[in-house]
Amino acid sequence: MTDPRLRPFDPADTDACYEICLRTANNGEDATDLHTDPRIVGEVWVAPYLAHHPECAFVVEDDQGVGGYIVGAPDTAAYDEWADRVWFPPLRERHPAGSFPDSKADGDCVNLIHTPPVMPAEVTSEYPAHLHIDLLPRLQGRGFGKQLMNALFAACREAGADAIHLGCSPENTNAIAFYQHLGFSDLMAGFLWGRSTEAVS
Repeated sequence: MTDPRLRPFDPADTDACYEICLRTANNGEDATDLHTDPRIVGEVWVAPYLAHHPECAFVVEDDQGVGGYIVGAPDTAAYDEWADRVWFPPLRERHPAGSFPDSKADGDCVNLIHTPPVMPAEVTSEYPAHLHIDLLPRLQGRGFGKQLMNALFAACREAGADAIHLGCSPENTNAIAFYQHLGFSDLMAGFLWGRSTEAVS
């Protein structure tokens, strides 16, 4: 058995990242049973970053395969514009509004595809970068989350971003405790968190 290792994202990791996204999409728990389309959540929350900012994508791999990832964008405003112009239009054709009226989880994803959220300028002016991070249970609590964060912080700093933000459901208490431990500050009612892109010691 070899030790898990952090490395840059490779396009061959894409399907594994989709699966990790699905298996952590229910406030950190497995959302497989909540989705009719198992790939739709990944099409919103992970795949566009892999496509547009692969230099800001890193994974943790062990003997069982890729079990965690981090993705991000150093310039949130530019990313939002690109996603609305390039990434989401084909998905809007594939998933018309109302495609999943009986599935709240899929329906929420379709709503985001058609009306993607745009972070307010007062946030992006102070915290221009943003991120998403997910680890399967077998890799949690072992320091890999901090390693992934530091890898992304370095990539964002290289791209000129000195601060970063992330969104998190207030119900995901484990994730919030992790962010607080890494020095993130509560920017918006336990939903939005931010900090500098300096490395975590």
